[in-house]
Amino acid sequence: MELAIEVMRQSIPEPHTDGKVDPKVGAVLYKPDGTIETACRGELRYGDHAEFTLLERKNHGDKLDGSVLFATLEPCAKGARKHPKLSCAERIYLARIKEVWVGIQDPDPTVARKGIGYLIRQGVTVDMFDRDLQEIIEQENNKFLEQATERAAEIEEEPGKVALSPLEDKLSMTEHGDFSDDALKMYRQRAEIADVVDSDAFNRRLLRQGLLKEEDGALVPTGFGYLLFGREPRMMMRQAGLLGIIHYPNGDKERREFDEPAVLIPDLLEQWLKNKLPNVFDRDQVHRQERSALPFEMVREAVANALIHRDYSIVGAKCQIVVTEDTVTVQSPGEPPLPITLRQLQDFSAPMLSRNPELHFVFARMDMAEEQGLGLASLRDRAKELDLPQPRYTWDEPYLVLKLYRSAEGAIKGLDEDTLEALSKSERKGWQWLAARGKAKSSEYAEAMGVEPRTARRHLGHFEGLGLVRKTGSGPSLRYEVI
Repeated sequence: MELAIEVMRQSIPEPHTDGKVDPKVGAVLYKPDGTIETACRGELRYGDHAEFTLLERKNHGDKLDGSVLFATLEPCAKGARKHPKLSCAERIYLARIKEVWVGIQDPDPTVARKGIGYLIRQGVTVDMFDRDLQEIIEQENNKFLEQATERAAEIEEEPGKVALSPLEDKLSMTEHGDFSDDALKMYRQRAEIADVVDSDAFNRRLLRQGLLKEEDGALVPTGFGYLLFGREPRMMMRQAGLLGIIHYPNGDKERREFDEPAVLIPDLLEQWLKNKLPNVFDRDQVHRQERSALPFEMVREAVANALIHRDYSIVGAKCQIVVTEDTVTVQSPGEPPLPITLRQLQDFSAPMLSRNPELHFVFARMDMAEEQGLGLASLRDRAKELDLPQPRYTWDEPYLVLKLYRSAEGAIKGLDEDTLEALSKSERKGWQWLAARGKAKSSEYAEAMGVEPRTARRHLGHFEGLGLVRKTGSGPSLRYEVI
């Protein structure tokens, strides 16, 4: 991965006169015999993709079965090149390469993840670069990414035919007039779009972004467009929207169905919770705790990402948020998008990748979601700032479950009764501190808790025995990481 980035920096741009910036792309081929070959964009001829140069120019006719390819930018998908040219993803598959590591997704929402999806469907193992290396690639390509994002709002050429979801197609029995004016105006305002809503230029943006389709001269919403902007998305897709539930301390509960356009839901949810929570967790004067009702920035990020990244092919389930006295739980139908794993989410090390790029593009432009990411960095960092336990990801079929904690005490209250009984008073205090940190060395634990190193190791060993933490690293780098 690091070598691919070094090679990427050697890319040779085309001599444009219109100010257009080409991407810097590096590719590395690791062969079964241990030899390594590299290529960058434009290395042998202006405009040639790095993968094309590596596979067709440098290894044409060579047997590459079982090789591993590393590419800093997602290979273009089948159908993305004009006939008879083959896409890079097709060339990789035909070369019988067994495994591909991808740096970042294509920035165009209509083609993003389609090269990855094509390879996975052909049986090629696909992994993403480590997140810190993805950030380097983005930084090195920041001008290209800015231009590519802007070009995604313009009609240039027809995007590839590869489809990740049936929601990319037109939604039957709908028309352009079914879009909510309020939702479109909010998008225009927050994304700072100069074009007026419903103007030809504005509609071309939606068309290019895969949110409208042209049919017999008329513009028709796609499934993704209707989810984002449709007046009543659940009328056509019952898996749309969000269910909110508040559990009151006295045992009562209240629910609210959010069936509005997806771009309006985070604001409507926040308004509903703010109107309810000050009274929900009120205390008498003796025991009253002064704290903010909710970490709203974290809730907004979690809900936006649940709406963006859920698996919309699961029709019988919808996104949910459940608020209790100590926790906020957000449930999103579907496992993590391939190749992301649950373990990566739990470790906050998941690479940047979007399951539904069309949705993600709009939310990111509105500053309501992390660019191409899953909101992990902001959730982790905000929890640390507020001295809250780190958020927790689990899988409860068919839901990917994210639990946010509302207070430091939530880490203790969230334990089952048997585990809680097994902890001493000092261990409970230590667990509360460690849950907020996420991971720590025994020396750091000892210093924070004011205990002897031997006591710190005993506490941490007990946590490990109870299944609360696991060891990572060895020697001086040994840490105890919250599971």
